[in-house]
Amino acid sequence: MVDETREVQGKAPATARQELAEEEEEAPEAEDTFTPLQLASTHGDLALVSTLLAHNTDPNETPKGWYGKTALQAASLYGHLPVVEKLLAAGAHVDAPGGNNGGHVALVLAAKAGHLNIVERLIAAGADVKLPAARYSGRTALQAAAEGGHVGILRRLLDEGADIHAPPAHNFGRTVLQAAVEQQHVDIVEMLLAAGANVNQGVPKYKGLTALQAAASVGNIGLIERLLKVGADVNAKGSYYNGYTALAAAAAGGHIDAVQRLLDAGADIASTSGNKHWTPLQTAKLKGRKEVMKPLMDAEQQRMRRKEAGGGDVLYNMLFNCDPLQAL
Repeated sequence: MVDETREVQGKAPATARQELAEEEEEAPEAEDTFTPLQLASTHGDLALVSTLLAHNTDPNETPKGWYGKTALQAASLYGHLPVVEKLLAAGAHVDAPGGNNGGHVALVLAAKAGHLNIVERLIAAGADVKLPAARYSGRTALQAAAEGGHVGILRRLLDEGADIHAPPAHNFGRTVLQAAVEQQHVDIVEMLLAAGANVNQGVPKYKGLTALQAAASVGNIGLIERLLKVGADVNAKGSYYNGYTALAAAAAGGHIDAVQRLLDAGADIASTSGNKHWTPLQTAKLKGRKEVMKPLMDAEQQRMRRKEAGGGDVLYNMLFNCDPLQAL
């Protein structure tokens, strides 16, 4: 995924305040602290977990900090089934929220890590497969399984009624299809498309990507072709903050084949992205992607000729302050 460095110095006070407020949407921060039970569960130390529980340690101690986890979440993430069993028997809450980093519940963590046996056990204990994604970097269990590339878990969750169209998290969220595409899990992409996944499902305000934008950001021509074939919108708007059109995402990543394919598919060279409102050509320049500037410049010149404005080379020099041939 492509990203930007934000700058507020030198801007009008109101603009700077607005952008700093947007930064606060990144996520809350707190110091990471772990209890003895949470640490023992992380390491799969069943004997110590049993001793602590026998001495009336609360199995539902609250997670603290950015990476905080309950004991059950820690055991689920690292695949310690005996510890999971012990904690559930002691009354651990199966759907308790995690720390600030996504608020991932135990089922989401197990699904992302690929622990089918623990996924099965948590479902048997009543874990909610339809629990929505937490606000910051959250995932549903199905989104997590798709992101991790775990076909068996994905099928199991779908069998339990998990929502293939569940909305993404508010900040840095991904739908099931977007997650699979971004991680280039082609088999899962095909499975989801066959199941009716919405190729044009929307993006969150912060750091989102449509499926096509995700494919463009990693330069995967095969996935770009597949998504275009099923109707992906080549000019879909990206997220407001750190968002890109598909063409801008390909340009930011320096993926020349993807840039050319998207242009051939009708990508708008004049479209702007995100709160900075950069065009694909500006994105390429500011990211230092000289390798993709020629096809973008050619497309811009064609657009200008269609408008009977001419002056493509003049625009190039205005943007880049250099001789066109020297910059390519």
